[in-house]
Amino acid sequence: EVQLVESGGGSVQPGGSLRLSCAASGCTFSSYLMSWVRQAPGKGLEWVSTISTNGGTTAYADSVKGRFTISRDNAKSALYLQMNDLRPEDTAVYYCNGIGRTPGGRQREVWGQGTQVTVSS
Repeated sequence: EVQLVESGGGSVQPGGSLRLSCAASGCTFSSYLMSWVRQAPGKGLEWVSTISTNGGTTAYADSVKGRFTISRDNAKSALYLQMNDLRPEDTAVYYCNGIGRTPGGRQREVWGQGTQVTVSS
């Protein structure tokens, strides 16, 4: 069974930093395109960032560009999101998302359970 487990969320004051982690198991992590997606209270899902399978290419939503950094360690089957200069509007549940293929070749999308980030003074 493929599992993604996020950690590192919490409460922080505006301007603070947090580092989210996502641990993957049950899959060939290095072959998965990985992303962070968030959901603010009362709102829909918002894409935050994506990283390619080898980590060489990254993309960010305009709302987080220059403040957030996505990275991965394929040897550890881990995904990270370094969040700096946090703002109240960054308050959300952050989800780890992976897109890969089953051993049979079918596309598979996997989600973590989410971790809460609250930015408030």
